[in-house]
Amino acid sequence: MRVGLIVDSACDLPYEFARKHDLFVLPVTAIIDGQTYIDNHDPVRTQEFYQSGLLDKGHQAETEAFSAEQIHDLFMEKIVTEFDVAICETVTRSRSLIYQNASEAMNSVMAHYEEARKAAGRDGKFSMRVIDSKQIFAGQGLLAAHTLKLIGQKVSKNALRHEVETFTDKIYTCVIPRDLHYIRERARRRGDKSVSAVAAFLGKALNIIPVIFGQGVEGKPVAKTRNFDMAVEKVMNYAVARVEAGLLTPYVSLSCGLSWTEIEDLPGLNRLRDACEQNGVELLLSQMGITSAIYVGPGSICLALAAEPHEFSDFQ
Repeated sequence: MRVGLIVDSACDLPYEFARKHDLFVLPVTAIIDGQTYIDNHDPVRTQEFYQSGLLDKGHQAETEAFSAEQIHDLFMEKIVTEFDVAICETVTRSRSLIYQNASEAMNSVMAHYEEARKAAGRDGKFSMRVIDSKQIFAGQGLLAAHTLKLIGQKVSKNALRHEVETFTDKIYTCVIPRDLHYIRERARRRGDKSVSAVAAFLGKALNIIPVIFGQGVEGKPVAKTRNFDMAVEKVMNYAVARVEAGLLTPYVSLSCGLSWTEIEDLPGLNRLRDACEQNGVELLLSQMGITSAIYVGPGSICLALAAEPHEFSDFQ
């Protein structure tokens, strides 16, 4: 039985890790200054976007989920013919139509897959499940890494589905938005009022950089700093201490909306690398994808790990 994992372009993971594990990325359409781009996590294209400045706040940038029809065609061509069981983990449904469209596509695929499998020479039935990851960015990447570990352990498909659906509630994320005004403007265009204009104004006027912490997308500010490096130090201190205290899966996911040179210069990154190595944890360090960078803004950082219930302040 061949099991495949599908994620969308909001899921941040190192390119080599995704390729090694045959991860299928469901693309997202990016519309920047009226030009349409397909974000399929091509590392070369992503690097070009950062270098060109197309992701900076001076540009009009939005993302758009593939339609149910587009997703259906991809599933029929790439998934039904290659796998016997497929798990599709989408960015949280509260922030995107991907879950809804993928679910609609799945229902159509399940009613019409036999002919495609027969033509591809694959015997037996096909099953599929679309799961709301309840995560964004690095959090979605962490869930994907844990899912791939379970697939490698050859757990049954029912056990796999149950573990994934329960495990996502154990993931904690830290987000450092570089520019609250950017987030507020993007949220306003989506009709999302979760970031207030007052908070955006204070962040812009006083150069306040917050650390937003919580489970999945249910985060709240837990620290306010006067510069970006101070915020990064706090998050790295948290991650190092949490790794040393123990995790529920041996991964820490860190995605950064920065150039690789800037990423390597992040304060505390080498301490986190050392802590992970000493505790048998793999650090999944990636450049934030185009979709993620448009959503939260270039220069931002997202870190995710899975652990027993705790507060950010417990590890400061």
